[in-house]
Amino acid sequence: MDTMKATMRNILQSTLFPSAVVCTLALLIAGCASQAAEATPAASTATSTTASNAAPLDDRTALACTISSNCVNSFGTSGLAPLRFEGTPAQAIAALRATLADFPEAKIVRTDDLAMEVVFTTTVGFKDLVDFKIDAQAQRINYRSRSSFGLFDFGKNRSRMEAFTARFEQVKKR
Repeated sequence: MDTMKATMRNILQSTLFPSAVVCTLALLIAGCASQAAEATPAASTATSTTASNAAPLDDRTALACTISSNCVNSFGTSGLAPLRFEGTPAQAIAALRATLADFPEAKIVRTDDLAMEVVFTTTVGFKDLVDFKIDAQAQRINYRSRSSFGLFDFGKNRSRMEAFTARFEQVKKR
């Protein structure tokens, strides 16, 4: 009888472990699939947007947040507005540079006439990527701030972009 109990215990233990792993993997895959499904309608909505204040389709696609828990952007899905500027794209880039000078954790990694990529490094060492795209015709700067590691940013990208927006407005007034 004791041998039979031991055998049954071994069988149950050996079958429960793999099934627990399978269930965990299934939940992770389902979570990833639901994140992808949430991102898809936003992209399809972007294609049908024709309002005069809507961002160009390529900006909306390039700056879309695929994981909403570690990313914010200026397209209304995050509740953050694009940055507004007056003048030329070169003046907008200059205003971005002047604002970034107040953020010692920021490093500009790429700039061209209508775009800028910046890496912000947190005090713990995590790197967050911020992409700015200038819409010269609408005189606005669209952006996306996202964590390069992990599924959650605990509000860091949002708070950074809110602080950045406030500082950008102050720089514009100079």
